[in-house]
Amino acid sequence: MTFQEQIRAGIPDQLPTQKVYDPEMNHAPKRKDILSNTEKKLALQNALRYFDPKHHAALLPEFKAELETYGRIYMYRFRPEYKMHARPIDAYAATSTQAAGIMLMIQNNLDPAVAQHPHELITYGGNGGVFSNWAQYLLTMQYLATMTDEQTLVMYSGHPMGLFPSHKEAPRVVVTNGMMIPNYSQPDDWEKFNALGVTQYGQMTAGSYMYIGPQGIVHGTTITVLNAFRKINKPTAGGLFVTSGLGGMSGAQPKAGNIAGCITVCAEVNPKAVHTRHSQGWVDEVIKDTDALVARVREAQEKKEVVSIAFLGNIVAVWEAFDQHNIHIDIGSDQTSLHNPWAGGYYPLGMTFEEANKMMASDADRFRESVQSTLRRHTAAINAHTAKGTYFFDYGNAFLLEASRAEADILAENGIDFKYPSYVQDIMGPMCFDYGFGPFRWVCGSGKAEDLQKTDAIACDVLEKLAKDAPSEIQQQMQDNIKWIQGAQENKLVVGSQARILYADAEGRSKIAQAFNNAIARGEIGPVILGRDHHDVSGTDSPYRETSNIYDGSRFTADMAIQNVIGDSFRGATWVSIHNGGGVGWGEVINGGFGMVIDGTTDAERRLKSMLFWDVNNGIARRSWARNEGAVFAIKRAMELEPNLKVTLPNLVDDALFNI
Repeated sequence: MTFQEQIRAGIPDQLPTQKVYDPEMNHAPKRKDILSNTEKKLALQNALRYFDPKHHAALLPEFKAELETYGRIYMYRFRPEYKMHARPIDAYAATSTQAAGIMLMIQNNLDPAVAQHPHELITYGGNGGVFSNWAQYLLTMQYLATMTDEQTLVMYSGHPMGLFPSHKEAPRVVVTNGMMIPNYSQPDDWEKFNALGVTQYGQMTAGSYMYIGPQGIVHGTTITVLNAFRKINKPTAGGLFVTSGLGGMSGAQPKAGNIAGCITVCAEVNPKAVHTRHSQGWVDEVIKDTDALVARVREAQEKKEVVSIAFLGNIVAVWEAFDQHNIHIDIGSDQTSLHNPWAGGYYPLGMTFEEANKMMASDADRFRESVQSTLRRHTAAINAHTAKGTYFFDYGNAFLLEASRAEADILAENGIDFKYPSYVQDIMGPMCFDYGFGPFRWVCGSGKAEDLQKTDAIACDVLEKLAKDAPSEIQQQMQDNIKWIQGAQENKLVVGSQARILYADAEGRSKIAQAFNNAIARGEIGPVILGRDHHDVSGTDSPYRETSNIYDGSRFTADMAIQNVIGDSFRGATWVSIHNGGGVGWGEVINGGFGMVIDGTTDAERRLKSMLFWDVNNGIARRSWARNEGAVFAIKRAMELEPNLKVTLPNLVDDALFNI
């Protein structure tokens, strides 16, 4: 069958041949054995319901073996024969162009060049799934290929519930992931219900089909690194940034360090992840020995080199070696997947990668103790460096939270707050999110590199024009973004789809999108798919990351994220998503996202103006009400630009009144 025929066929009527397990692929670690015998039977019944009863006898032992071997039923047999990558939008032969755009994004999320564990349908973060099994993928693609613009596909945590009648203005797909009853949102609840096949961890942009490879975080990391050096009043040249993680999102760190112009040392225990980033050109050098690393960093500091080094080993060894040899670290962080500490997100010191992977499944209690012991040692090494002047920040991966749960020396003198800020508290929140700047992104539906080059030029032109009249309060943000987009081509950021990320505010996003739509109408470029990271101004309520700089007591509420996805739904988004869990952990965050296919029509122009304005200003209004100074400025400016916007503003209280 042709690719189009395979897509439209869905789950095949005849069983395909079993797939050989590919040891060269980066596979998900075995999950813990958490189900009772009764629950294992239920998990098997749940998996078999996707298939005609005539196949149940053949599939039952196979799925049972998968559950016992991997802790999950992935249905490897049904992994498609065709190559998994983002094709041009017209290659999908779908009835709806909007649905074809979603198919493109799904396949990009599962591209082996993009995904962390592609055969397990996991895009990044160790557990960020697009689907839980391959039957869900096949059914979803079939629905998308055959649906019309008068239908909406409903997705329940990876499961395509079905096509429902709707209308042209409704989203084509509505996605929910991991939306548990609150009392069932502990880490072991995810293990159990995911093993049963009834929910999944969508991460942020994995289960919402909007991941664009490590580029998606490069821009934000570049901004973070630049502003971290600005905070310590030191130029980046010759400065040293130490961190860890080269998997999905964390793989962006060395590239961002190079763009910022510093020395980056990034530790990673997984040899395959190191090889992937090195082969892709996202890290310059690989070193396996701490003595060699110390010598190389000294040389780079003396010469003020711009270089990124992957250390194949545990990050704790780096911090301790640099302390012992008096290597000064200017800025430090961590981006291991500590939202998922017991299932491959963070690895203990003193054992090999393979040994750790076996222990996490065979002896979960001992593995947990080893992780927490390593976190205590990790924290002690960081404390030794900060005493010498290192600026350390939490990179939103739950490092501070899990270190505190491990009873590491991480709390401030008051015994409540952490010693170190999150990067959102210190950098991204007050400097970007409060002013409405966040990770806007687009994908060229044609798949052509020349279309991406044209959209880069269009976006740069729009920003340069906006910067001429922009107020002084946001000039730094504007100039950083102009510099970013000007260097986007030479920095070779594309992995997978022809995509670009660009931090922009509501005005910038809207005008860039309008300019794209006009270019499509003129036939200069093909359709464009707009989106953003959930890690943004409005989409996510996360008290230890995105909303950590909300100080009015509301950072533990999730009204903003829920309002955001509801508002996007009726303002013109092509698809919307809302998730429990994300970069900081299951039960710790609610986050939402959207995608929008623009095709050069007046309908697309109307939708993008309405939706993009709301998508940003919803969050600015909330941040303004929390009395964030930059957000108060930004929402007042938004009301001046849009007379129909009327937002409740806070009245500030004089602190002197409380000195009675």
